[in-house]
Amino acid sequence: MLFSRWSRTLSLTVAACAVALTAATPSHAGDGTVHVLVLKEHGVGGAAQAQPFIDKLLAVVAGLNGWTAGVGKYVTKREAAEEFIHGSDPHFGILSLAAFLSLGPKHKLEVIGQAEVAQAGGREYHLISKNQADLAGCKGKTLATDHADDPRFIEKVVSGGKFVLADFTLVATTRPVQTLKKVTSGEAECALIDDAQFAELGKIEGGAGVKSIWKSAKLPPMVVVAFPAAPAAERKAFQDSMGKICKGEGSDVCKDAGITAFKSAKADDYAAVTGAYAK
Repeated sequence: MLFSRWSRTLSLTVAACAVALTAATPSHAGDGTVHVLVLKEHGVGGAAQAQPFIDKLLAVVAGLNGWTAGVGKYVTKREAAEEFIHGSDPHFGILSLAAFLSLGPKHKLEVIGQAEVAQAGGREYHLISKNQADLAGCKGKTLATDHADDPRFIEKVVSGGKFVLADFTLVATTRPVQTLKKVTSGEAECALIDDAQFAELGKIEGGAGVKSIWKSAKLPPMVVVAFPAAPAAERKAFQDSMGKICKGEGSDVCKDAGITAFKSAKADDYAAVTGAYAK
C-alpha cells in the first residue's frame, strides 16, 4: 500500500485534533455542543476510523480546558462539507489549503490557527517523470494526477503561473497510488503529485526510476478557521489554547500521531496564497 498505517493514522488524527481543539472552547447556551467541520481532501481513511483518536484527544483537552461537548464531521469532499455547514452551523473547522481558499470567502471564514503535521501532503507539489528532464519536456504530453479537481488552485497557487492544466493531456486518477503507477508503468509520461506521494514514490515497484523534475514553492499548513457563528470570546479562547494541546499529557498523543504542533495564526499568514487564488 502507498500509505502506511502510520500515515493513515496521521490523516485521521488531524481530524481528531480539530474536534478536540474545538471542544476546548467555553460551553454554549442550550446543550453546550460545538460543531466542527473537518475537511481533508486527497487523504486516506474515513470518519469511523478517526473515532478512537477523537476520544483520546478529547480526554486530553477536557483535562486542560474543561469543555462540555464537541461534535465533529470528517469529510473528504467539498459537497459534503457544504451539507454539514448548512445543516449543523459549525463554529470551527480545520481545512485543507485548497478547500479553505475555495470556501473561505463564501462562508466568511476567519483564520485563527494552523495545523503543522508530518507527511500529511499538500505542502509541496512535484512534477515527476521517468523520461523528461524538466517542466518544458512534460508540456504537450500525458500528465497523470489526482489533484485536478480544483484547476484554479493548481494553476494559480501550485504552479505559480508556470503552467496550466491545458498544457498537458490529462490522465485523471482517483487515488494517490494510482497516479504514481501511471508513470512507473509508462501509461503517463509525467505526473503531478504532492509531497506525501513523493515520499512514497521510492517504495513502489519502478519508483526508483522516476525523478522530480519540478517542484512548487512550499505552501502554508492546513488551516484552522472560525465560522461566523462562533462568538468572539469563544474564538479567542480557542485560539489561545492551541499551543497547549501538544504539551504535557498531550505530548505523547501528538508524537504518536505525527503532529508537530497546532499554533495560532491570522489571515496575514495566508495572504500570499489567498491573493494568488483570487487573481
